[in-house]
Amino acid sequence: MLSNEIPREQGSVAIGVGLVGVVLMFILGVGLVGAAASTYAAAASAADAAALASAPVTFRPFGARGSPRDEAARFARANGARLVRCDCSVDRSWATRTVSVTVSRRISLPVVGVVVINATSRAVFEPSALLVP
Repeated sequence: MLSNEIPREQGSVAIGVGLVGVVLMFILGVGLVGAAASTYAAAASAADAAALASAPVTFRPFGARGSPRDEAARFARANGARLVRCDCSVDRSWATRTVSVTVSRRISLPVVGVVVINATSRAVFEPSALLVP
């Protein structure tokens, strides 16, 4: 009778260990997704700041230290990101323009390694709005 009970107990232990393994993998996956989502949110905020800072500089310096691209890079760095692309050329006309900025942030994830996450933002600037009191 003992010989019949031993295999059942070993099977129960194997199922329990397997279930714990699945739960741990699920927790790790949720943690990785959460870390990546948090990094994307930070990158998106950095892209927003960079686009908003560079848009008016396409018209006039407004106290900026350099070009619109320099201003976008400065704001991206201040928010922990790196400027990847800036479609923000100088335009001294009174036309409405849209600035597009892409930034990247790096995150080191366990098991996966280093991942680069990009975010893009746009800002519209209307120089004619400066004339309205």
